[in-house]
Amino acid sequence: MKLPVSTEWLLHCATTLAQLDERSTTSAAQLARYYDLPPASLAKQLQSLVRAGVLTATTGPRGGFRLARPAAGITLLQVVEAVDGPSSPYECREIRQQGRGALPAEDCRDTCVLARRMAEAHEAWRRSLAATTLADIVAELPATAPARTRRRMADTAGG
Repeated sequence: MKLPVSTEWLLHCATTLAQLDERSTTSAAQLARYYDLPPASLAKQLQSLVRAGVLTATTGPRGGFRLARPAAGITLLQVVEAVDGPSSPYECREIRQQGRGALPAEDCRDTCVLARRMAEAHEAWRRSLAATTLADIVAELPATAPARTRRRMADTAGG
């Protein structure tokens, strides 16, 4: 499974926001500078997290993004699905019923074993992401990381 690069961007940006004071906001430009990402593309992607209820956005001179709720209430699955949607990356096209190797119809009454196994793997992946919150990720960072992140994000505020 290959996810779009924007998934990585938003996972890191959400983790960064989880390390900041819950009352502070951070602009898309600050996050773009922090990670050396294209500002317009990142701003567009961050809106998908707002639409999904993961982030809130405010406008104005002190506007920006922040988590919509505590980091312990935001899962990696919510972030990933905000970008990529909930559908499985595997789609069975029933090629077992095509070509010279086509199985008889009576052997294809049940779901294709490959489709079933791929669906099981996708559900296991989703369960794992759903069981991991941004707070869990922050807790696994080095102890000095949140303070360092807050300092460096403040340094990006000026441009």
